[in-house]
Amino acid sequence: MRVVIAGQGYVGLPLAVRAAEAGHAVVGFDVDEDRIKRLAAGESYVDDISSAQLQAVLAGGNLLPSADPRACAGFDIAVIAVPTPLREGTPDLRYIEESARTLARYLRPGATVALESTTYPGTTGELVGPLLEEGSGLIAGVDFHLGYSPERIDPGNRQWNLATTPKVVSGINPASLAKVQEFYASVVETTVPVSDPKVAELAKLLENTFRHVNIALVNELAVYAHDLGIDVWEAIDAASSKPFGFMRFVPGPGVGGHCLPIDPSYLSWRVQRTLGQSFRFVELANDINNHMPDYVVRRLVAALNRQRKAVNGSTVLLLGLAYKKNSGDARESPARRVATLLLEMGAEVRAADPHVVEDARVDQRVTRVPLTAEQVAAADAVVVLADHDAFDLDLVVEHASYVLDTRRRLSGTHVESI
Repeated sequence: MRVVIAGQGYVGLPLAVRAAEAGHAVVGFDVDEDRIKRLAAGESYVDDISSAQLQAVLAGGNLLPSADPRACAGFDIAVIAVPTPLREGTPDLRYIEESARTLARYLRPGATVALESTTYPGTTGELVGPLLEEGSGLIAGVDFHLGYSPERIDPGNRQWNLATTPKVVSGINPASLAKVQEFYASVVETTVPVSDPKVAELAKLLENTFRHVNIALVNELAVYAHDLGIDVWEAIDAASSKPFGFMRFVPGPGVGGHCLPIDPSYLSWRVQRTLGQSFRFVELANDINNHMPDYVVRRLVAALNRQRKAVNGSTVLLLGLAYKKNSGDARESPARRVATLLLEMGAEVRAADPHVVEDARVDQRVTRVPLTAEQVAAADAVVVLADHDAFDLDLVVEHASYVLDTRRRLSGTHVESI
């Protein structure tokens, strides 16, 4: 097939490379010209795609990175994999809309368009379909095929990658479902067809809302357990011994990435706008998880006070700027909020993260340093925010005067866990 993947970020680039490896002729389309130049030069900026892997499909001629919309002409299937951020609490679908309008200009009878971007139930049929029809003069489900297949990318996960993770697929009618499933079956091991795009859209939001709510539960439990003098981690370990009826979730400094801080709010927004009801579980989970970075800072302030030190003038070393282990993704990372709060309180904030090399989203007042014995010893406090495998945690325990470990990876008389 001739395939266009609109959006070459954390979702679109892995899909473009995988489709090229499967033998399709792929155009990786993105309006960011700098990003396209890096791809054309064989430089990957996504954790799950190595530069060598990218260079192999470029050399084979199966992948063409392009910022020129004309490169989209003649596609058999186009996939929209662009960001869907929130803007003042409201879904921002500008990138989906722009992609749909661009693809509509090159839409031919018999072609297929699939949306992957996470969004509220109804987006495929109520927004993307009409835009494609308006721009092409064709009718969805009659002249061209349309469906939705939610992305399930988990950055840094070596076991469950794009190819091995089951792929939910849908179409606005049986013929559309067949075409969407045909494409994805060529790039992943397992497809899971559902009856309607709204079901697939809701399934994606359900997956992330489930995680969001349960993380919020253990985060709030961790706060109260500490105040009660109970080791919440030991309690979680004990509960995890139950072979049924319990799924392990652990506390942390907050949630990050595109999914958990954003996706459940799409569902909450849709329920409020359509039904006039509040999705109370989502709103409560948002409140709890959004305030975990503040709790981390409060715990750090209390620890420094016990040492007769003020935050103002103290040196704090943050380990990890990414939102999760072994990832370079700093989108919505709780480390950003922790760093900002400490800077506002007068701390000298240093940070070590071998994966997040440069990221404009991280406060530029944060001094980037390597993780060395000298840097650890020079800090009044070390805060573990992302437990990357690359970190020498034994070195931290040996040389740190105090450690606040939000991931419970360290132990010692001078180490505290949240």
